[in-house]
Amino acid sequence: MKTSILISAAAVSAAGIGALQARQQPPSQAQKPNVIIFMVDQQRADLLAREGYPLQTMPFADSLARCGAWFNRAYTSAPASVPARTSMVTGRFPKATRVRSNHNAEDAFFVKDLFDIARESGYRTALVGKNHTYIKKEKTDYWDPYNHGGQNSPRKDSVARAFDRYLASTHMYANLQPSPGDARSQLPYRMVDDASRWIGSLDGAPFLMWFSVPEPHNPYQTCEPYYSMFPPESLPRLHSSAADRAIKGERYQLLSEMMAMGHVGYAENLQRLRSIYHGMLRMIDDQFRRMVGELRRQGVYDNTIILYLSDHGDYVGEYGLMKKGVGLDEVLVRIPMQWSGPGIVASATPQRAHVSIVDIFPTFCEIAGAEIPAGVQGRSLWPMLRGESYPEGEFSSIMAEAGYGGMYYTRADGSDFRAEGAVGDNDYFDELNSWSQSGTMRMVREGDWKLTSDMDGNNRLYNLKSDPSELHDLYNAKAHAAVRERLTALLLRWELSTEDALPLPRNRYRFKTNPHNYLFRQ
Repeated sequence: MKTSILISAAAVSAAGIGALQARQQPPSQAQKPNVIIFMVDQQRADLLAREGYPLQTMPFADSLARCGAWFNRAYTSAPASVPARTSMVTGRFPKATRVRSNHNAEDAFFVKDLFDIARESGYRTALVGKNHTYIKKEKTDYWDPYNHGGQNSPRKDSVARAFDRYLASTHMYANLQPSPGDARSQLPYRMVDDASRWIGSLDGAPFLMWFSVPEPHNPYQTCEPYYSMFPPESLPRLHSSAADRAIKGERYQLLSEMMAMGHVGYAENLQRLRSIYHGMLRMIDDQFRRMVGELRRQGVYDNTIILYLSDHGDYVGEYGLMKKGVGLDEVLVRIPMQWSGPGIVASATPQRAHVSIVDIFPTFCEIAGAEIPAGVQGRSLWPMLRGESYPEGEFSSIMAEAGYGGMYYTRADGSDFRAEGAVGDNDYFDELNSWSQSGTMRMVREGDWKLTSDMDGNNRLYNLKSDPSELHDLYNAKAHAAVRERLTALLLRWELSTEDALPLPRNRYRFKTNPHNYLFRQ
């Protein structure tokens, strides 16, 4: 399987920004651009200064975003790693890939994926970092996997082995003190070294690299100076609190109870966990800068398209929670997404479009000059990124989904969290469990409005501008009846337009698609 698209950062200095602006020439088919997808794991989108956050968590990424195209209405397909990542490499929603949980990667259903198209288009391919999909080593020219416990390779040296043993000791939770060593031991630094060596070994052929950092996902840990950069007492106030779990419902309360059993003392340490998360963002930002510097040093930067995004978000303290688990709240489903490189028009302000992680694969197809495969449900962003006209109505809303199906498990079903495997010994807690992941849920966003619905008929309507934490349900408010009806119709339209077309009719009928894979008749 092939993953596509480059994710790069812009220079903070004026000279660096000038260099970025100078490379805005569209790629020709004679010289296809390299693509790097710089993906991080579990980054909440609104903790960036470009979005109005008062702290400089990722200044380099912010500067690069303003030299390209960036989105503040970008969404994952589902707030769990395997469904979201499978959507990225296939361009299909989880209901179509049939991968609706972290335990169904091998069930992925599609015709061709990102890596297939990249190889067919003459690209050398690489995975450096976290996979968490069905993709196997044979799909790539270079395979260098890392995960939350470290590097899965015999190539690592004694320093790397020692650090990875330390990561294992965190039991996928946290270290509330500074991590041992410095940034050179951390996974993002080592990944940049590995990726740079591979790029330096190439013979000039275009390459597609999925550079997939397993952080700022738990285990929450970072070394100095990042550990001390954002003291707990300096962090902005949260939009919500633990008391708001009563408003959000039983599943949020159950999630907190499980978390308290598995991560003893997590509520008391919430501010420190938030502080470490912020430090992890800055550490990643510095390695993003290093990666871009390596591209420049090796002379490939000017012909490289860089995409920076996350697979999903993290509560980071909202509702008194960390990690992820239940719901389709903005902190979990809205993701950072920014593009820069040759042919991409720069804008200091965010794109107005509502876009999705499923749109990445068809966009790469157009970059590579390849036909978008059958069954792809995402829309190409390439005309938009190049500053060309596109149907704004196509991108006026977006959908996301959650749940592996069936009926919801509730408190009435019992609460033996240990027997199910949600809670274990040594500070272990798996937030993706039967209680948090059962059922089926959808959301649609249009402008400042958001509608969520589940299979039990629980419908909620929120105005995100006035209610970013989604605590005030307006679904039954007469004043907003027209909004409710419009978003209900939109959600139905999304559901019908993304019904899986595979398998296509075997004869006679011709299947009609838009050249950019737009879904809706304008």
